[in-house]
Amino acid sequence: MDAVYVYEEDGEPLRGADDALDLIAAAWAARAAWVAVPAHRLHDDFFRLHTGVAGEMTQKFVNYRLGLAIVGDVSRHAVAGSAFQAWVHESNRGSHLWFVDDLPGLAARLVPAGGGEAGTQASSR
Repeated sequence: MDAVYVYEEDGEPLRGADDALDLIAAAWAARAAWVAVPAHRLHDDFFRLHTGVAGEMTQKFVNYRLGLAIVGDVSRHAVAGSAFQAWVHESNRGSHLWFVDDLPGLAARLVPAGGGEAGTQASSR
């Protein structure tokens, strides 16, 4: 499995592109291919697609060829028929941005079909 930089559980909310670049730098230092961010660490604007925050942040990860996993419950943001709910669904079909319930769920997705054991390289900032 690719190494995963696991962002710390506690602290100020991540608000934009500068925070994304800080995470990318930390992931590169840890030689990680993925960054796992607890959903509750993201500012509410991330979940309001009209603000552009989510697009701005996730584009940084795509540009630097790093995966981004949002870990935890985002259901309060995904109201029935919402654009955010559709975005979560489409993101989870792709290979750069995933919304997962927990770290074991991320590890399971990162293991190739028929692959070996999953694990994460737990690092934090």
